[in-house]
Amino acid sequence: MCGGRGERLKPLTDYFQKVMIPIGPKKLPLLAYVISLLKHHGIESVTLLTGYRSEDVKRYFGDGAGYDVRLKYSEDEPGTKGSLNAVANALRKGRIGRCDELVVYYGDVFVDLDVTKLLRTHRERRADATLVLSRGYTLPVGEAKVNARGVVTAVHEKPKLDISVTTGCMVLGSKAIARAEELAGGQNTDLMAHLLPSLLKMRMKVAASYTEEPWYDVGTVSSFEKLDREIADHPPSFPVG
Repeated sequence: MCGGRGERLKPLTDYFQKVMIPIGPKKLPLLAYVISLLKHHGIESVTLLTGYRSEDVKRYFGDGAGYDVRLKYSEDEPGTKGSLNAVANALRKGRIGRCDELVVYYGDVFVDLDVTKLLRTHRERRADATLVLSRGYTLPVGEAKVNARGVVTAVHEKPKLDISVTTGCMVLGSKAIARAEELAGGQNTDLMAHLLPSLLKMRMKVAASYTEEPWYDVGTVSSFEKLDREIADHPPSFPVG
């Protein structure tokens, strides 16, 4: 997924597609890390779902030979929005080949994900879809406890909630892929907001695969700066570029 306009990253995204913002000591695009991660885990066919500033992405990565992968591109249809529409469009146009397992990775998310483990979990659970989850979520704000009399009894600065958080990465099996094509077509249809609830409503099996690695939703300038420092201090477990 690398077609969004990155409104929260302005003014950077006035000049860059958000997945092309340089990051880390080598100042490589964020998307270079994602492609290198997939290649490291044996995935050699990657389709980039593009939209805003798509030519920037195509000009840099070309056919993928520089990263030892086969790259295809699927341009978002004008007037349509949403991750589900983008995937369905690529399937209809043959930019994503017919398959039993489709790994979906959002281009503005970074996690040193064990994709091999993810696929193994998906197969062992015989799941229709498998979500990559992270345990716990630290609120970016403080929490106040208030009693029935309207009196604050405690304050916790940026508490960590004991919940399972979606990271934006997943595997879709053949039934889930077919359902995605059926659901697509609205003005703004989304994988998480529309496809996953539909699969659960149809009693399809959605498995969980947890990652213990830190993950970053790099949708703001501050989160990009944080990831930039993190990559410098703790390089990823795979070669990049």
